[in-house]
Amino acid sequence: MRIAMIGSGYVGLVSGTCFADFGHQVVCVDKDPAKIAALNAGRMPIYEPGLDALVAENVEQGRLSFTTELKPAVAEADAVFIAVGTPSRRGDGFADLSFVFAAAREIAEAVNGFTVVVTKSTVPVGTGDEVERIIREIRPDAEVAVASNPEFLREGAAIGDFKRPDRIVVGAEDPRAEEVLREIYRPLFLNQAPILVTGRRTAELTKYAANAFLATKITFINEIADLCEQVGADVQQVARGIGLDNRIGAKFLHAGPGYGGSCFPKDTLALVKTAQDAGTPVRLVETVVAVNDSRKRAMARKVVQACGGSVRGKTVAVLGLTFKPNTDDMRDAPSLSIITGLQDAGARVRAYDPEGMEAAKPLLGEVAYARDAYDCAEGADALVIVTEWNAFRALDLARLGQAMAGRVLVDLRNVYDQASVQRHGFRYVSVGRPGDAEA
Repeated sequence: MRIAMIGSGYVGLVSGTCFADFGHQVVCVDKDPAKIAALNAGRMPIYEPGLDALVAENVEQGRLSFTTELKPAVAEADAVFIAVGTPSRRGDGFADLSFVFAAAREIAEAVNGFTVVVTKSTVPVGTGDEVERIIREIRPDAEVAVASNPEFLREGAAIGDFKRPDRIVVGAEDPRAEEVLREIYRPLFLNQAPILVTGRRTAELTKYAANAFLATKITFINEIADLCEQVGADVQQVARGIGLDNRIGAKFLHAGPGYGGSCFPKDTLALVKTAQDAGTPVRLVETVVAVNDSRKRAMARKVVQACGGSVRGKTVAVLGLTFKPNTDDMRDAPSLSIITGLQDAGARVRAYDPEGMEAAKPLLGEVAYARDAYDCAEGADALVIVTEWNAFRALDLARLGQAMAGRVLVDLRNVYDQASVQRHGFRYVSVGRPGDAEA
């Protein structure tokens, strides 16, 4: 199959590269000449484990290429995937579809012969209808079928998710579109990946519903963690106790500082706005959004409390800036609210992240960036683990204690065992677990 991928950001680049690895001929298109030049030089615009090697291999094999020229890529394609950004729109929080519709207009002018136009971007219900309307208006003669194929990729594990998916959702009204997409995903047949074929609007809503449900699980266990702290229970054991129930499942039941990233914040908000416009508000998701927003700032107050009620004039070391490990994505990362809250309380902040510091610098003012975890801890009155990178899971606690001016460790990801940390003379504070105390 000949595939054009419009948009070479996270979704477009990963999806296009994996399609090429399946054996398809893929051209990734992006309007940013600098990004395309970097990709042609083998430099990745994002950090995703294993992506650079996979891109290099498929470029070398001649299956993957990058260009700023949309028209020739679309004209030769059997399927054109729209994988552009849909950020929250300023002012009302609804998904900004301007990039999607702009892509649809350019595609309409370039299609040649029967082509399946597939929305890969996360879009509100009815977007596919509008994409089809735009194409029909500009090119009434075009032989086009419009479909929805939402992505379910986790940053940091995207290649594995694409090649070993839980499911592939195809929203199609035209049987020809279903046939083309089944052929594109045929290499996954041996993995027995189920293909769920639905109407286009159903597929669009499925993606939003999935992300909203996962965000709800995270927010639920975070509220249970707060209750655990008040009543002397252990949230990790509670999570295991409920997660062993197959109806609930263990995933996304890890208490922490709240969710962030490129998907959950904007998708939950867009679902809220879509439901309000439809006259059927999703009150549960509205509450999830509100609770998560307030939780991030509350984590700064947790650090202040651990430091005796004041951090004014103190140095706080922050380990982990990205919203999760194995990515350089800073979008809606809890660290942004936590660091700002600490600075508002008068703290000096030093930070270290294995991949996210360059992305963090334009977003955070007056933060000193360190070379590694121990450099970050040097002279600090308190150390805060915000993102659970593997590099932070087995720190030399004795060395940390010697480097720091104070011995307060606030573990917002529950990485460490309380007793072992306290044996090294730290005051240890975690999330939703009893026994946090002065050593």
